[in-house]
Amino acid sequence: MMSSVQCETVNFALHSATLCLHHQEWSICALPQKEKGEPPNEFDLEGTMIRVFDNRKKPLSKWVLFAKLYCTSEPVQEVTDATRMVCKTMMSCPPMALDTALNQTGVRVSPDLVQSVLKSFENAGMLSFRFFEWAEKQRNYTHNVKAYHSMIESLAKIRQYQIMWDLVNAMRKKGMLNIETFCIIMRKYARAQKVDEAIYTFNVMEKYDISPNLAAFNGLLSALCKSKNVRKAQEIFDSMKDRFVPDSKTYSILLDGWGRAPSLPKAREVFREMVCMGCDPDIVTYGIMVDILCKAGRVDEAVEVVKEMDANNCGATPFIYSVLVHTYGVENRIEDAINTFIEMESKGIKPDVVVYNALIGAFCKANKFKNVHRVLQEMESNGVDPNSRTCNVIISGLISQGETDRAFRVFRRMVKSCEPDADTYTMLIKMFCERNELEMAMKIWKYMKSKRFVPSLHTYSVLINGLCQKGNAMKACVLMEEMIENGIRPSGSTFAKLRQLLIKEGREDVLKFLHEKVDLLVKEPLFD
Repeated sequence: MMSSVQCETVNFALHSATLCLHHQEWSICALPQKEKGEPPNEFDLEGTMIRVFDNRKKPLSKWVLFAKLYCTSEPVQEVTDATRMVCKTMMSCPPMALDTALNQTGVRVSPDLVQSVLKSFENAGMLSFRFFEWAEKQRNYTHNVKAYHSMIESLAKIRQYQIMWDLVNAMRKKGMLNIETFCIIMRKYARAQKVDEAIYTFNVMEKYDISPNLAAFNGLLSALCKSKNVRKAQEIFDSMKDRFVPDSKTYSILLDGWGRAPSLPKAREVFREMVCMGCDPDIVTYGIMVDILCKAGRVDEAVEVVKEMDANNCGATPFIYSVLVHTYGVENRIEDAINTFIEMESKGIKPDVVVYNALIGAFCKANKFKNVHRVLQEMESNGVDPNSRTCNVIISGLISQGETDRAFRVFRRMVKSCEPDADTYTMLIKMFCERNELEMAMKIWKYMKSKRFVPSLHTYSVLINGLCQKGNAMKACVLMEEMIENGIRPSGSTFAKLRQLLIKEGREDVLKFLHEKVDLLVKEPLFD
């Protein structure tokens, strides 16, 4: 172990560097502007995007304002301002001084404020938990079920299971536990490939005075299937289907699980059993079957399923058409993608943003960005708002075609009217790292932090890997420490790269410090 003096010295050095990196306000104005004399685009894709997004900024009608005033527990603007103040404090304050700093903000803690902050810091479980504990101590405030569930999800995401179960026990004492509490925990365990723990959570429900029902049974099966443990889910289903009579949702969960496996024969077997047991396939079941067939490369057979739906008066949804359009795009069958979209409209089915995104993705893959421009115009005329996914599809398409400058221009347009998500920032940071433009990658990072956006594991990893590649050990260490402080465990490959660089530079002291931080984070008792 390091001595307390060594530990404090390294910690102080890294924290000082952190302050230098993050105690600056960044705006989009800090990002490079379009160069003068740059040739005009053959069409203004970016201009179309900003116009479409700007059209969303319309004044609220008096009825919407009336609803906002009388249907929320407090004024919306007050919550927004308080959230912004709390988030800024949490992003800039050392952990040990956080309680004092939050007290000094003078904000009034409310359920809406707590939920907003927890959502903002869902990727930073320990920082989020410090706020959660502080909020619980405030006068005239008590955590509700939603706050507990949000906190449990954040802690489980970073595998802080002991604290998670402590919260479950706290909820039991308050009589706040319900089926959803255990479904969340099962889902998180399964996602971490802790199958035995997920099953344990289901079996222990009665100990907490919650009787497992069909919803809990479906929750367990869903958790296992979505984490690619469908064989275990099928085994549990076969052994317990007499105790919990399955419904169409149960069979749809198993069907989806075998589709993810993937195993088309098993999926067909589940579908046949469902029909034999008298459970009529619903729109969800058909949608899953179409998706499975498309992923198995049997898109023409999927089209036959859609025809069967029409024959059974179970009309296909925009989602089902989005799956077909996306699959045609992946297979470079652009004409079929267009024809499917036209067919959908001819049946009176209005396309939503998901279908438009699938069509945009197909055009991007085919390098037909003029058509992307036209789709955006059609969305505008039909009153369909693009979302962050729309932009991400376009940015990803431009990057894959080597159009990195245009990808960045789309991003600059996007941030003026739409909130980027984790995928947006990660794509841009990775793009600049691969272009060996670490300065630009850091500018994107700082802009992201100025928007109070908490990075995900993948976002941290992309930038740390880029810094290691460039040989910038100090900045990489600052980010690694910040990542660990937020309760996010670094991946083995990312830590190995930084370790190699620190050994090369003779900084075993810093490496030992980071190792101890990770070891402390890794301690994770599984059960209560």
